[in-house]
Amino acid sequence: MEYYIIIAASLIIILSYIFNRVSEKSNIPSVLLLIFLGVISREMIGLFGVEKMTILDIFSRIKILEVLGTLGLILIVLEAALELKIAKDKLKLIYKSFVIALSGLLLCMFAIAGILIFSFKSMDWSTALIYATPLSILSSAIVIPSVANLDEKNEEFHIYESTFSDILGIMVFYFLIELGKPTSDIMVLGDFTFGLVITIVTSIILSYVLIYIFQNLETKVKLFLMIGVLFLLFSVGKLMHLSSLLVILVFGLVLNNYKLFFVGRLKKYLRPMAIENIRETFLMITIESAFVVRTFFFVIFGFSIALTTLLDVRVAIVSVAILIIIYVTRLLSFLPYRHDNIKQALTIAPRGLITLLLFYSIPEEFLFENFKSGILLFIIIVTSLVMTSGLIKKKDTKKEQEISEVE
Repeated sequence: MEYYIIIAASLIIILSYIFNRVSEKSNIPSVLLLIFLGVISREMIGLFGVEKMTILDIFSRIKILEVLGTLGLILIVLEAALELKIAKDKLKLIYKSFVIALSGLLLCMFAIAGILIFSFKSMDWSTALIYATPLSILSSAIVIPSVANLDEKNEEFHIYESTFSDILGIMVFYFLIELGKPTSDIMVLGDFTFGLVITIVTSIILSYVLIYIFQNLETKVKLFLMIGVLFLLFSVGKLMHLSSLLVILVFGLVLNNYKLFFVGRLKKYLRPMAIENIRETFLMITIESAFVVRTFFFVIFGFSIALTTLLDVRVAIVSVAILIIIYVTRLLSFLPYRHDNIKQALTIAPRGLITLLLFYSIPEEFLFENFKSGILLFIIIVTSLVMTSGLIKKKDTKKEQEISEVE
């Protein structure tokens, strides 16, 4: 049996790599292909004499989606932080993308929460906002590889915007969970703010210490040791009810922008060649690890989904209403700013990994059984297809311009 598991896992990774290549050529997000692979696997598993309910029961008992989700969150935030360059000439772009990401997130959250309360009469505002937050977050895991063919300015904008959307959405999600607990009171905002400040200060200090230690380690095995330390800090922070993802975010930012942080007297403790080598290799390992976690997460999600939920009329109506809100609020968030290609920017609003990761992180006391997972699948598929359509049109227009220039 163990050999079948190894074969299946190997084939999934190989297919995921092929899907990535297909995605690069066609702009079809590999997420959709991975989910489809999971759905197909669910239907074909019976051919090998294995009951799909047995597999689903195993997934449920070991909470595999929750575990993969937590690992995925850490790796996504770390990967995003290692991609963010802080430079003076980019401050205007960073500010614009931050404000659009934040305003888009908040507008979308409250509008979707209103739709959920209207659709599910017994759902309260606290639960509605918790469910609305994952649906309001852009998926940087889909956006970043998809915008590679855009011009540099637009590509950078969408990378910053989707990264900020991820990070802000995650922070808001966990704040809402703390706020929604029965033991919560008006002081929770003050406690959250205090905890936030403590976490940021602690994170900066830890980042300096970790970078100093790891740049001086002579052993060859140190990068996974670094990942292990970060995972440990995240878990300990969670147990202490701190904003643990900030530890990961700050560490990634300090490592990727070490020249900005190691200034003055601190500069003498810096070994630029060693840090640069650590940064490049660490980024590669983080991307590779995120690729594996993302692959299995989406395949298992596809395997776990009952396609019959997509045929539910209520699921379709709620999903369409949410989709309308997603694009209307996105338009509203762009209105105060001039943007080169606003029509295309509106189409780049995919939901994906973060949406699913946070959905599976909702505590039991907030679970609402009338909310069907088919809504998530519906929104992920449609927003990905809309983005694909927008990017393909851009590619076709670009080709036509190149041909006319040659003629």
